[in-house]
Amino acid sequence: MIPAHWARHHRREDNELLGYLCPVQDAPGWFVPVTLFGHPLGGPSKEEDARQRLDRAGLDYLAQNWLLSLPGHPDPITVQIVEATPQQLRVKNIDYGYTEADIGRIFVLDVPVTGQLHPR
Repeated sequence: MIPAHWARHHRREDNELLGYLCPVQDAPGWFVPVTLFGHPLGGPSKEEDARQRLDRAGLDYLAQNWLLSLPGHPDPITVQIVEATPQQLRVKNIDYGYTEADIGRIFVLDVPVTGQLHPR
């Protein structure tokens, strides 16, 4: 689940939630901009810079392909995001080379996602 102390960041035009500002421990006023599911979109920066990073990214990251690392599988598989909530992320397998699961199989990940999912 997204921690309650992460600040929500909404797009001004339509109030759409774009992501969160994750405070940097021991660095007051510094934040890491993260996606709806907690993946960092950049390094630590001052609050306004982190907000601008979220504004520039928008929600485009939801439409891109991602690489998912699975236990016991040597290579990450290609997935697409199906649903992102503050509690979980649902992604589907689109990797024809991953024979252990059918195309379209849904994987449910706890949020924030840490180290298991990377942009392709």
